[in-house]
Order: sequence, then C-alpha cells, then structure tokens
Amino acid sequence: GRHRPVGAAGATAEESASASSSPSSSSSASPSSSAEEKSPARTPAGSAPAGAPDGEERRSGVPVTVQAAPYAWESPCSQRYLVDKPADEMKPPPLEEGAAAWVAAHGAVSSGQQYLRLTVQGTGPETVVVDGLTVRVAGKRAPLAWNDYAMAYPGVGCGGGVPTRAFAVSLDSARPSLTPEPGNDDFPFKVSESDPEVYHITASVSAYDVDWYLELKWSSGDRSGTLTVDDEGRPFRTSGNTGRPAYEFPIGGDGWVPEGTTKLE
Repeated sequence: GRHRPVGAAGATAEESASASSSPSSSSSASPSSSAEEKSPARTPAGSAPAGAPDGEERRSGVPVTVQAAPYAWESPCSQRYLVDKPADEMKPPPLEEGAAAWVAAHGAVSSGQQYLRLTVQGTGPETVVVDGLTVRVAGKRAPLAWNDYAMAYPGVGCGGGVPTRAFAVSLDSARPSLTPEPGNDDFPFKVSESDPEVYHITASVSAYDVDWYLELKWSSGDRSGTLTVDDEGRPFRTSGNTGRPAYEFPIGGDGWVPEGTTKLE
C-alpha cells in the first residue's frame, strides 16, 4: 500500500521479480510473480524497507533506498528563493542547514534553479545497479510573480568545485533529461549497503513554474524496479525569476534591500 514517507523524500516503489515471493509488511515493496505485474508501495526515505530484516524477508523488499535533500545548496551565491511577501516581512537568509525550515516558514519556492542531493544506498550486501534517473514533469505554469530573495550576503565570496556524480537538467525543455556535468560519468552506477552513492542535480528554469519529480530505475540479479523520488510525497517545485524584484541582505544589516544597492567597502 501507499504510506506517508518519513525523512527528506518519498520513494514510491514498483518492483518486478521472476519468481513469486511473500510480500513484506507495510512500507516495503511487494514483488510480483511476473515482470508484467507490478505492485506499488511507499518506502520511508533514508531507511531500509520495513519488515525485511534479513534472509528471504530482506530479499522480498526493495533492495535500495533513496534519500533526497531538496533544499541543499551548491553554494549561497547560487541559491535564491521566490516568496510572495514584501521584504519587510522577511526573516534574514538562513544557513544551508536551516533552509528547509526557512522555506516552509515563508512558503518559498526555489528561484531560477534547484540543487538536489540524492543519497542512494543498498539495503544489503548484494550489489544493486542504478540504471538511470528520469525527470518527470507533473505541472508547468507561468513563472511566479513573487519577490526574488538572494541567500548570499553581498561581498562575501563563494567557492567550491563541481562534485562527482553531478548532473544538470533544464526544466524549460519540452522533455527534460539529466546530462552529466563536464568530467562526470553517466549511469549506470553500482551501490550496496556498504558502498552508497551521492548524486548532485542542478535543475534550472527561466520560462516556467515547474512541478517535477524523479524516477530511479534499479536492477539486482533477476529483479528490477523503479523508485519515484519526490519531496515528502509532493513534487519538487522550481520557478523562473526573470524580471522579478530582487533583494539582498547586507552583513550587519537589519533588513532586506534591493539587490545591488549595498555599498561595499
């Protein structure tokens, strides 16, 4: 059955198996008796499927978990949010670890781009092949006519290189698809319980307000399936910000000011 996920992301599982097996309990996927029959289930993010501790019970569950961090930052310099509030009603920009709470408190939407970090891990010693990630668009509208707030403090530099397993996608495309960043490999990759993988995805958009999610295709031995990765049962949401009033928060200041107006010493 379907259950509300816990953790940072929901993962709806569909699995196929060549042999029949007893379904495990509530939040694990139930393998069907043939590749044509599929049974959906919801897996708590960041945890092994419930009711599958070891042995045959473990093998009957989905052998891979996905935990998404939809409010990760590549750096403060690249992170912005659209909010339907005037600047005098806004709290100062958060640190990255406080971003999820700040977004929830302000009803904010990722502006111009969204940086998503996925941690993929096997639930047992067997190797699981991550065959690919597919981008699915759940809705597309005109960009939000909200104010645009920059998370970087004016005059503070940002650095850092491109992480491994980095991908980009343009949500403006009619059929968005992930492309490896320069110098990065493409799928497939292998994971196990002791050898997880972390994927970094930068989704950019300028012309639309987009609801989207990911489908992760996996295989292990004679089994295969798909995990739907989203934001706690909701699609990720990213909106273009072209032409929107933009604001920044000066270091030591007491409020947001129009972007570009801070006098730097």
